[in-house]
Amino acid sequence: MKCPFCGNEDTRVIDSRPADENTSIRRRRVCDTCSKRFTTYEKVETIPLIIIKKDNVREPYNRAKIETSILRACHKRPVSAAQITKVVDEIETEIFNMEQKEIPSKEIGELVIGKVRELDQVAYVRFASVYREFKDVETFMEELKKVLNQEE
Repeated sequence: MKCPFCGNEDTRVIDSRPADENTSIRRRRVCDTCSKRFTTYEKVETIPLIIIKKDNVREPYNRAKIETSILRACHKRPVSAAQITKVVDEIETEIFNMEQKEIPSKEIGELVIGKVRELDQVAYVRFASVYREFKDVETFMEELKKVLNQEE
């Protein structure tokens, strides 16, 4: 493994342990040249997954897109980075458990919106306003009423 600090290719593993609920391995490494330490993660390579967008364009699955959209929805909300990572991991697990090579983005969007709803109601409304493409204030208010009625 190449050292991210000096570029040397001679690094040693000094510790290995399971991570992410035993779905990956966390390895602590040390560079033999600069003596700096860094962490790497090893995950099982999965089948390539293609996402079918609304306009029928196909593109490779990108975890970062899900993470970014949830981060945006949770901006300035009391939601930790660990909670977001956990939700993204759960969504990703559900996606890969479908064992399909192509999945419509709508299915992923529905998974995400459900998880965000459980995470934070304000984040849910933010995410829903973009995902559901509210055309006017009335449709936005209808969604808010659904959220409010669920609290009661």
